[in-house]
Amino acid sequence: MDYTEILGALNKATLFDLHRLKSAIYQELLNPERIDAIKMQLKPGQHISYFDSTLNCLIDAIVIKPKKTRCLVEHIKDGERWNIPFYYINLEGVDADIRPVKNQKGIPKSVLKVGDIVGFKNKEQNDIYGEVIRLNQKTATIQVDLQNKWRVSYGFLFPVLDGEQVQGKGTQELLPGIE
Repeated sequence: MDYTEILGALNKATLFDLHRLKSAIYQELLNPERIDAIKMQLKPGQHISYFDSTLNCLIDAIVIKPKKTRCLVEHIKDGERWNIPFYYINLEGVDADIRPVKNQKGIPKSVLKVGDIVGFKNKEQNDIYGEVIRLNQKTATIQVDLQNKWRVSYGFLFPVLDGEQVQGKGTQELLPGIE
């Protein structure tokens, strides 16, 4: 599925249309036949990914134990264990990213992920760079160095395209000269 295309169509829907769709989708998420089909494919020790809506990205995990209505998984990155609904699990390896619309101001919340490196301009019109650490309703929280966080409206953010250069470096090293 092309989530960007679907989101574009949903932008034309009324709030009632969205509410009605939400109800129908939720019923399908709890459909026992769909849940059983997923359960049958899961085995302890299996590597999976699942979508975390708080971080707005896929998380790599290992199945610990499928249960009746949820699945116990362990994050590969930090070893934390979580009980997640079966409908979070991305068994088909679907690309879960939503792409930005061309010529759109800022970065929409639906596109941004925790961990993304972004930039914005401060009041003096200087470029500030940092890492997204939280997605709020109207703003993103950006860690610009070890002591400073900014809450910035999504409309003022821009992507930092040279992301490979900052891999493995601390935020303070990423931002020389920013106090």
